[in-house]
Amino acid sequence: MGRILAIDYGTKRTGIAVTDILRIIPGGLTTVATAQIFEFLDGYFSKEPVDIIVVGLPKNMDNRESESMKYIKPFVAKLKARYPEKEVQMYDERFTSVLAQRSILDAGIGRKERRNNKGLVDEISATIILQSYMESKR
Repeated sequence: MGRILAIDYGTKRTGIAVTDILRIIPGGLTTVATAQIFEFLDGYFSKEPVDIIVVGLPKNMDNRESESMKYIKPFVAKLKARYPEKEVQMYDERFTSVLAQRSILDAGIGRKERRNNKGLVDEISATIILQSYMESKR
């Protein structure tokens, strides 16, 4: 059984989270420049078994797809074509950025560190997507 990897896709940066090998604990992995996402995934998949890729599905409050879907749909199509052996699923990501920012504030991370590490929100958002996905499967 392979890991589950979650992606919070952005036009500039993409947050990535992954489970442990037993699929019990989700954790932030990294944030990568979106232009290098497939290079990163190729390297990661060559070292670690991953069976499922979960991509954040951006929706508006009225349950319609958000404007950013025009970027995410082609990305998901490329994921499926490039990694046909992996299951690719989309999972509702509403509120993940808000929850991620709240988590950062609750952790006491200062303004300067938040400003210097903009990818932290993306990585935490991916972790929240992954945790929510896992909870929905229990």
